[in-house]
Amino acid sequence: MKKNIKIAIASGKGGTGKTFISTNLFNALQKAGEKVSLVDCDAEEPNDREFIAGEFLQSFDVTQKIPVIDESKCTYCGKCYEYCNYNAIFFLGEQRMIRVLEDQCHGCGACSVACEYGAITEKDDLLGAVSTYKVQQNSNLIEARMKVGVHSAVPVIKAAIKSAVDADVVLLDSPPGTSCPFIQTVETANYVVLVTEPTPFGLSDLRQSVDTLKSMGKRCGVIVNRAGLGNDEVFDYLKKENIALLMSVPFDKSIAMTYSNGKLISNESPEWENKFSQLFKIILQENGNSSN
Repeated sequence: MKKNIKIAIASGKGGTGKTFISTNLFNALQKAGEKVSLVDCDAEEPNDREFIAGEFLQSFDVTQKIPVIDESKCTYCGKCYEYCNYNAIFFLGEQRMIRVLEDQCHGCGACSVACEYGAITEKDDLLGAVSTYKVQQNSNLIEARMKVGVHSAVPVIKAAIKSAVDADVVLLDSPPGTSCPFIQTVETANYVVLVTEPTPFGLSDLRQSVDTLKSMGKRCGVIVNRAGLGNDEVFDYLKKENIALLMSVPFDKSIAMTYSNGKLISNESPEWENKFSQLFKIILQENGNSSN
């Protein structure tokens, strides 16, 4: 089997079962002896640890540099204000008033470059933290968690993915949607698994996800969760677009109850453990046909 692979598990909307797939696939792989890490990239509300217990190993803060203006050196020329693309500097030249709006700052450093008088220095601003938990000898869970109120999870996600260095298989539990956190997560992946549901909303969001991945040159396959709940339009779409159907998970009360109780179906059922092991083999085969 091909190793050293990153697999992103993503969805165009929340609630489709992305975490269900991520945690059970991770569990099946670590039980099979694979050297695997699961990175919870949904930094706004990570929840993989609700299903996977692990021993805390380490944590580190993720920070960015933000400007500090020394008004004793400032000439109120306004160049830092002009250079800032994020409206993070409040400036009234005639009133000789200037302030950094820290919540708006993206840490790009343009204002420091613009200032010719040495009036701008920088300080660290906390964005979030990345924590690592040992699940088994061969497996880790890595959690990205952003600080409440931070405007973007991207730096925290990037740091979490970068810390998954000692695994042959890295699973990336992506944030929902197709915005910047999704882009940052799938950009690093060799293959993307999209989880959807057979409903009009599920199909609409799946189309957006597929179109986004196509623009990035990423190949993907699809898992249909709660199969039997809605209609066949998702399956028809997959056939039309020649997108691999990797797995169907039925709309089943026992599966829902297992998940709602914080348990993994791959622990409760040998049949499902085998299905997730087979899923990994299918992903490897699909990725082998990809140039990514």
